[in-house]
Amino acid sequence: MNLPDTVPPRIDRVQKMALACGAVALILAIALGFTNWQQFFRSYLVAYVYWMVYAMGSLAILQLHHMTGGRWGYPIRRILEAGTRTIPVMTVLFVPVLFGMSRLYPWMQADSLGDDPAGAFRRAYLSPHFFILRAVIYFAVWNLLAGLQNKWSAEQDRTGDLILKDRMSSLAAPGTVLWAITWSWAMIDWVMTLEPNWYSSIYGMVFMVISCLAALSFCVVMLRMLNDYEPLHDSYDPDRLNDIGNLMLAFTLLWTYMSFAQFLIIWSGNLKQEIPWYMTRAFGRWAFIAVALLIFHFFVPFFILLQRKVKRRLEKLSVLAAWMLVITLVDVYWLIVPSIQKSGPQIHLTDILALLGIGGVWVGAYMVQLKKMPLLPLHDPRFEGVLEHQHGD
Repeated sequence: MNLPDTVPPRIDRVQKMALACGAVALILAIALGFTNWQQFFRSYLVAYVYWMVYAMGSLAILQLHHMTGGRWGYPIRRILEAGTRTIPVMTVLFVPVLFGMSRLYPWMQADSLGDDPAGAFRRAYLSPHFFILRAVIYFAVWNLLAGLQNKWSAEQDRTGDLILKDRMSSLAAPGTVLWAITWSWAMIDWVMTLEPNWYSSIYGMVFMVISCLAALSFCVVMLRMLNDYEPLHDSYDPDRLNDIGNLMLAFTLLWTYMSFAQFLIIWSGNLKQEIPWYMTRAFGRWAFIAVALLIFHFFVPFFILLQRKVKRRLEKLSVLAAWMLVITLVDVYWLIVPSIQKSGPQIHLTDILALLGIGGVWVGAYMVQLKKMPLLPLHDPRFEGVLEHQHGD
């Protein structure tokens, strides 16, 4: 396999446009913050979690690929690896959340956790120093996992050492466990504690599934964007696309199962400290978003992904994948904002600027990382002869 190190010029154009847009949007968002810092930090948190979903989902799917070794991962492996290499950037972008803790989280205020027996544990767990320490541990784990996988992948390109495949596969299983624990706890810390007296044991798992589905959808969109790059174009066939589409279908079903299970358990429990979370989101002005998520996050993609003719054609699958990126934003918004703004959805200019700002920085950083390595892995024994075989077909 002989792959050039160049990438399509469109990557450079997207990188420059994204970084410029991101920088301008962040500056404007900060400028608006001087008039309302509380709204700035709220908008920033929503945007940060949304874009962090792609970095963390990329890490999960990359490790899933190394565990299974399936050929479905061959065309998207470098797309995933570039996503994981944006984790250091997201580590830095988390700093404003720490500065805004007192404006974001009610548990920062005295006596906000009540005097019930569970409140004593919450007061110990939700202390500012422990909150920051946990965040440091989360980012340390994520950066370590991503760093090792990318280091060994680059060494494999350079040396062709067969032992590197085994190293990546060996790390993937325990790495997935660490990812699941730290990412779910992070979402409990950063999002669920916006309502500190409400809790759900499934909440973190919902975000895990959202991340995986979003990362797969992003990979399909990137495959369509890079389709003119000849070696990458030849690296997949309808069967590989069908596999990726099936994975998207599986995570769509898992998202539905997790979401419904959480709803059913809480609703049937009928506990006054748990039900208000759904009363806010499922009734009143937030209800139409809940219905939209049910239709466009489950029913529409479910029935579309049942069709092989969609999954086996990149043009059709990429349209659905692009839609899933949009509906993921709606999902994240619905999960976070009602905790802060119970009366109903109200889009602020800061919301848009924060989303564009962090998104521009993330996309720009992603494109920088994508250019650093060939778009297809070299010397991986699992994929030797793939291009020749598919070209022959």
